Amino acid sequence: MTTVKRDTYTPETLLTVAVRIFNDRGYDGTSMEHLSRAAGISKSSIYHHVAGKEELLRRAVSRALDALFAILDEPGAGQGRAVERVEYVTRRTVEVLVAELPYVTLLLRVRGNTKTERWALERRREFDQRVADLLKAAAAEGDLRADVDTRLATRLLFGMINSLVEWYRPQSGGGHDGDQVAEAVVRLAFGGLRTSA
Repeated sequence: MTTVKRDTYTPETLLTVAVRIFNDRGYDGTSMEHLSRAAGISKSSIYHHVAGKEELLRRAVSRALDALFAILDEPGAGQGRAVERVEYVTRRTVEVLVAELPYVTLLLRVRGNTKTERWALERRREFDQRVADLLKAAAAEGDLRADVDTRLATRLLFGMINSLVEWYRPQSGGGHDGDQVAEAVVRLAFGGLRTSA
């Protein structure tokens, strides 16, 4: 009696494989053939779950973006002085990046070559602007140094946070868990930006 391998993939497990392959090969360098081989299922089985590779990309970057935007709705992002809120958002952004590392990595690598990528870039800019607005409010309240341009501070802050995708790995992490990394980012960034610690 021959056993037939059944398609045990769900949309979620297929998405996990797709994100790994997109991050390894680049979205443009990934074909449906690459995805089917990596998943160990036929291309037609993939199409049973999704319309195509761009739908997988949309689901992946949506997961990262939804997690980031959810931070802005948390009480810590909306209560207190602006500097406390931006520190909270910074800490939580690092925590989300660590928790959703493959998805955020993919989000940070989109270049705008497809409709989905352009949409993701626009949403990223919107998130960045919301954080920049918090930094501006903190400066206006006198809690951030006046001699540091807020646009530059915003770029440097996101540069530090976004660089984590290049080196942080939960299994190795240099002996640091996500909470430690988040706290270090906040201390380094705001230790230099605050008018008083």
